[in-house]
Amino acid sequence: MTNSRDASMQVMTLPVPKEFSFSENVKYLSNAPNECLIQIKEGRVYKAISIDQETMIVEISTGPNNQEHSISVQFLGETMPVRESVQDAAIRYIRDWFDLDTDLVPFYELAKTDRLLERAVKSFYGLRNMGIPDLFEALCWGIIGQQINLAFAYTLKRRFVETFGRYVEHAGEQYWLFPTPQDIASLQVEDITKLKMSIKKSEYLIGVAQLMVEGKLTKEQLLDMGDHKQIEKTLVQIRGIGPWTANYVLMRCLRIPSAFPIDDVGLHNAIKYLTGADTKPTKAEILQLAGPWKNWESYATFYLWRFLY
Repeated sequence: MTNSRDASMQVMTLPVPKEFSFSENVKYLSNAPNECLIQIKEGRVYKAISIDQETMIVEISTGPNNQEHSISVQFLGETMPVRESVQDAAIRYIRDWFDLDTDLVPFYELAKTDRLLERAVKSFYGLRNMGIPDLFEALCWGIIGQQINLAFAYTLKRRFVETFGRYVEHAGEQYWLFPTPQDIASLQVEDITKLKMSIKKSEYLIGVAQLMVEGKLTKEQLLDMGDHKQIEKTLVQIRGIGPWTANYVLMRCLRIPSAFPIDDVGLHNAIKYLTGADTKPTKAEILQLAGPWKNWESYATFYLWRFLY
């Protein structure tokens, strides 16, 4: 299906799968504490996106007449991309962000007979694995979030973005863009530690930025590997990226369906909550529970997280 364009209104309408709920995804986005890269007003999502030296501000809402079988994308102000190739890239970004091209029918079928996922799917039907399409942003967010609570992670991200990123304005509002690898690669460690980031994390962030600036690490290179384990192996060889961060990036950015951050504390707490257990599950217990999730571990994890976040 093609996107319908109305240049005069700067609006595009995107078809969405039946197994999609815009309101459910907005609820998820609304739960992020102190989020600085998106704004949500009256059920509409606003975000600045930069592609090939063009920066646009998009407003994303339900489709015409508030029908959930489509979503509308409006470019605000004078930010409609000049080149059609950039318009198309912006739409691909949004489809990736909302994971609109994944067929959830098989996942929902397996969930019907799964003691944990059955409740998750009923509770959050239409939720998508809301992604982080930009590899550098995904890696940085994974590093920033290591071994700290979620609220503090968002605080650190805001400081990082508002110190090293940039913003565009529309109607008196500021819309921030995540820093690029070029913004970070030449920094000194103390430039980042002044944000109350640890020395190690500051080193990791600069190191990842340098790899990307040098062309040694790209999203395309990782995706071309194809194999989940090979991509994970490549990522964990990078200083500051362990199995948890690697699988987080595999889930949220690279869209590898079998990615599974099995050591994630949130996953453990969600399973403990749903099973009514007194203690968190062991790794062996998680592997047993996850047996039926084969090739859907990423979505299973995301849905279980939703009980907490």
